[in-house]
Amino acid sequence: MNFQHSERARHLQGRIQAFMDEHVHPAEDLYDRQLAAGPAGHAPAVLEELKREAREQGLWNLFLPGEHGAGLSNLEYAPLAETMGRVMWASEVFNCSAPDTGNMEVLALYGNPEQQREWLEPLLAGEIRSAFSMTEPAVASSDATNIQCEIRRDGDQYVINGRKWFTSGALNAACKLLIVMGKTAPDHPDKHKQQSMILVPIDTPGIRIVRNMRTFGYEGDPGGHPEVIYENVRVPASNMLLGEGRGFEIAQGRLGPGRIHHCMRLIGCAQRALELMCRRATSRVAFGQALGDHGSVREDIARSFCDIEQARLLTLLAADKMDREGNKAARDLIAAAKIVAPSTAARVIDRAIQVFGAAGVSQDTFLAAAYVYARFIRIGDGPDQVHLAALGRQLLKHHGAP
Repeated sequence: MNFQHSERARHLQGRIQAFMDEHVHPAEDLYDRQLAAGPAGHAPAVLEELKREAREQGLWNLFLPGEHGAGLSNLEYAPLAETMGRVMWASEVFNCSAPDTGNMEVLALYGNPEQQREWLEPLLAGEIRSAFSMTEPAVASSDATNIQCEIRRDGDQYVINGRKWFTSGALNAACKLLIVMGKTAPDHPDKHKQQSMILVPIDTPGIRIVRNMRTFGYEGDPGGHPEVIYENVRVPASNMLLGEGRGFEIAQGRLGPGRIHHCMRLIGCAQRALELMCRRATSRVAFGQALGDHGSVREDIARSFCDIEQARLLTLLAADKMDREGNKAARDLIAAAKIVAPSTAARVIDRAIQVFGAAGVSQDTFLAAAYVYARFIRIGDGPDQVHLAALGRQLLKHHGAP
């Protein structure tokens, strides 16, 4: 692995850092105030202003390789995503936020020209947002073959019936598209060819949002994580992505880069938590000395540094292998990074919370929200146990034979 980034990548790192310092960090309090005061589901005005500025500066769609994006490799994008990850909502400023990143990748890789014109182009322009509707409350959706949502062909239409939840982003007023995963062939002998993905405009009759799912009490504003019922929802047959039975294949293609993006952002969260912990430890006095003079606090700071560096290197290694050999060849490192980065971030943020005391669990720092994000991603995009099982199976297959 070459640890020296290209001149272009280094230039972009500096520009993203400067934008964050000049525009994003100073707007954190304003964002929170506007979000609390504004109508539900609407992004704060300051976010839209920052998006316009970022796009004017060409700091836009940096996550997406190929003709539709900035053309960066995963390795080049990683430090940019880490810098964005220091503020929970900053990736949207650069049109690099989930779930839109994954949905744009799906449309770029698997959408036909008509689907790309209708949905990918406005997503790339930041004019609309989208959601990915896969997880179901009635089954263990970590095993995608369990999904029960029905997608049934009826002439020149498909009819969708099912119940989903944690359809992140669907409550956003700008959300216009749902990518829904369901079964078109529940009796197919190959269980990985039973599923399909279909494009569903959110205003289609029969879609009902039941409630928002809170995570540790957080609403996830402005997009939320709602539970959604699809009741005889009809869409044109042309809305099918790639073809019937290709849903599992699309999901694997979608989730690989997305998992790494979460790891990158979480390393940014952890790094910021470490820096805040250091500042708190030098400025706060307890029992007659600064917190940083207590051995246990110094040890937590040192351990956090070691943890972050290891997680960062593992994530970069996975990104590099994805670039050189493809996502499938890198699946062992993708799984390892997905196991390590969220738990590392949660551990580091938890230490920072402890140093901050009561302030650490309050709204006065970003730590509580960042901890919720890190803890949730140990479940989102596949729980730890799924990745551990897959990685263990792969290692046994590779090393177990004499």
